Amino acid sequence: MSARSMARRYAAALFDVVQKNGTADRAERDLAAFVDLVSHHDDLKAVFAAPIAPARKRAVIDALLAASGDISPEVQRLLGLLADRDRLDSLEVVRRAFDDRLMQLRRIVPAEVTTAVPLTESRRAALVQALGRATGSDVTMSEQVDPAIIGGVVARVGSVVFDGSVTRQLERLRDRLRAEA
Repeated sequence: MSARSMARRYAAALFDVVQKNGTADRAERDLAAFVDLVSHHDDLKAVFAAPIAPARKRAVIDALLAASGDISPEVQRLLGLLADRDRLDSLEVVRRAFDDRLMQLRRIVPAEVTTAVPLTESRRAALVQALGRATGSDVTMSEQVDPAIIGGVVARVGSVVFDGSVTRQLERLRDRLRAEA
């Protein structure tokens, strides 16, 4: 089983439990805080990736949870399970998979937008609104600038690409002129 599919299973199990309990927001916050803690400490990352006995990794998790105070029981169980099964090195992937499930529940879709020049705040808001209408969901947008598209916008929402770039329009025009020649 790939690390990604394994992470989706753990995330799905956590999601099912916290959704039923009504504690999804807290679990999201606690899991994010724990993953951020680990990501900022090279020693912890090294221990979680090291080929040492899972019982030792579980002891580290237990000590961190005891010191951290108020972590939701569901996240504590997930961390313990990951430690027992020697899967702590996949913690970041589990977090992303859990966040994806929450975004689906909240009907939020990520959009990757490429423009030739940086967007103004008003154009950014208008684009988010237009993509939201097109997808029927709320949109979170990440932006990148690529002068090669000359102008316009290329937006990728899931597997759907909205290509309104000048480069693409020129390609279509070229193809049409070739077909007519």
